Amino acid sequence: MRGRGPAGGGHGRWRPVPAPDLPDGLILFDGVCLLCSAWVRFVVKRDPAARFRFVAIQTAAGRGMAERLGIDAAEPETNAVVLGGRAFFKSDAALAVMRHRPGWRWAAVLRAMPRPLRDWAYDRIARNRYSLFGRTDTCMVPTPDLAARFLTGERPGA
Repeated sequence: MRGRGPAGGGHGRWRPVPAPDLPDGLILFDGVCLLCSAWVRFVVKRDPAARFRFVAIQTAAGRGMAERLGIDAAEPETNAVVLGGRAFFKSDAALAVMRHRPGWRWAAVLRAMPRPLRDWAYDRIARNRYSLFGRTDTCMVPTPDLAARFLTGERPGA
């Protein structure tokens, strides 16, 4: 079954949902997707305060977070980020991260675009990410100095 989203089907799916039990600044990503791994490197490079932490959906912690948020871990169609006790998905997730990056706050103007249109564009890229950008057989391995920012335990926060 493809990801159904936390709010069910239709236009209401993938709206932000409460997630007070998940660590703030946690980004769930597809660890075998080269585009997704590039996104993580992009965020790391622009996050000198280390506000964000990362968890690949292929890890035990990532699978648990995906299940909790209604994301199909076998065929993820969205990333997620937890900020302020809420989980954001698809284009909302990307824009929420950008809003907290110095020099990238201008990206908030994209929120004026209706979510269905933003997510339509997000979905076109997400569905074709492996054929357009490639994939690996194993998850992204962080450098030793970044390893503490990547969760691998049984559950987020571990």
